[in-house]
Amino acid sequence: MAINQALVQLAIQIISAVILSFVAGPVAIFIARKLGAIDVPGSAAHKKHAAPTPLAGGLVLFLALPILMTVFRLWNNPHIVGLLAATSVILIFGLVDDIHGLSAPQKFVGQFIATGIVILSGTYVRILDSFHVPLTPWLIQMLDWTITLFWLVGIGNAFNLIDSMDGLVAGVATISAGFFTITCFASGQHELAHITALLFGIGLVLYFYNNTPARFFLGDSGAQTFGFLLAGIGILYTPPHLPQGSTWFLPILVLGVPIFDTTLVVVSRIRRRKPIFQADLAHTYHRLVKLGMAPCYAVLTIQVAALLLCSSAFIAMSLTPQIASFLFLVIVLLGVGLIVFFERAVKIET
Repeated sequence: MAINQALVQLAIQIISAVILSFVAGPVAIFIARKLGAIDVPGSAAHKKHAAPTPLAGGLVLFLALPILMTVFRLWNNPHIVGLLAATSVILIFGLVDDIHGLSAPQKFVGQFIATGIVILSGTYVRILDSFHVPLTPWLIQMLDWTITLFWLVGIGNAFNLIDSMDGLVAGVATISAGFFTITCFASGQHELAHITALLFGIGLVLYFYNNTPARFFLGDSGAQTFGFLLAGIGILYTPPHLPQGSTWFLPILVLGVPIFDTTLVVVSRIRRRKPIFQADLAHTYHRLVKLGMAPCYAVLTIQVAALLLCSSAFIAMSLTPQIASFLFLVIVLLGVGLIVFFERAVKIET
């Protein structure tokens, strides 16, 4: 009976998030236009949309999530509060970038501040502690904090980088949030499942508004904020009753699509001796289109890949650590092979 009640609660939270986000959508569009957060066609090589479009995705998150967390009384966990406080910094810097444009170093300032808030709230990767590495406690903590910084900043930027077509990043983020909800609930972390359920409901609406023809784009404020939140949830996912050897890589698989795309882009730009942060058409989506795939099918293919990776992560939870690790290794090798294929099969203009 308790499980059934918890499932009903999750369903209510998802439905509430959908309804409130739908209401917040037009408000966010209005605010984005007033602030001047508009994506102008042709302002960069990859911006080929037809008309100026408001960058309102982050505003929908900002308007809906705090209200939903208040209604469902989800402010009790200090780790969640710290993550949300840090995410507000990401949102603010993202909005400034959407309105005025920021350089890469300026963006990193906001991301480092946000990561510092997360770490100070007690949320950080503790994988080295678990593996009993023969180092001093101080050095282990410094390395854990460094890994946390790399993870949070990397995933936040990865979600921003894959935002190259209507519905793409919103769809991937929604799939990731949905699977985090399932895995957190199945692992007994019900409080975390309630947060991800709200993100899943908000993501569904973001996908609706962002799907072709897009009413708004997510922008840096939306893509980075959603990515940073999911990265933080990946750190907080620590199932108490499952072997760590079968679950430590689950967040990596759930967020595998943006990780793969970012790796592909970085490898490609280094090989072509291009600045890593210079926008181009080297992303997975652009490669699939160059191979002859229609844009809508390219987006669908990437979203199916996200579903498969998330499903693999969910399956790994029930496997022994040895078999689960082997499955993860196979997936990593397939990803490396796919990068090699894209680099050889699709020529990117320098």
